[in-house]
Amino acid sequence: MTEVAFHFNAPDKLGYACRLLRKAYGSGSRVVVTGDDGLLRELDIALWSFSPLEFVPHCHGSAQGQRVQARSPVVLAASPRSAPHQQVLVNLGGSVPEGFERFERLIEVVTGEANDRQLARRRWRHYADRGYGIVQHDLAQAR
Repeated sequence: MTEVAFHFNAPDKLGYACRLLRKAYGSGSRVVVTGDDGLLRELDIALWSFSPLEFVPHCHGSAQGQRVQARSPVVLAASPRSAPHQQVLVNLGGSVPEGFERFERLIEVVTGEANDRQLARRRWRHYADRGYGIVQHDLAQAR
């Protein structure tokens, strides 16, 4: 069963995602990131520039073929159902990602913004109602 974790109170969703992906890449994890297309384009740009000395290899699923996606440790995909990796899924979007149950782990990144928190509560209920164990990480306490 997929391990679900909510990372609450992210001060900056894209900045936090970049740091999370850098850590995942450093540990050898293969990650799919999902969200709306605009946010994924912003993340693609941020990954090129957030840390000049630590590049995180990645590709945008809609712009690359299957071979490139399969070799990339990080794939940005609006629809994770067709992504080649099944290890870690990071959700930056507002809805439950289609096909999340294929992944070993799901990480939900949530800011302190009221609307984002409300959408996260709906996703939390969705997972809890289906029997998924949920781990929560309050990022405000980590600072």
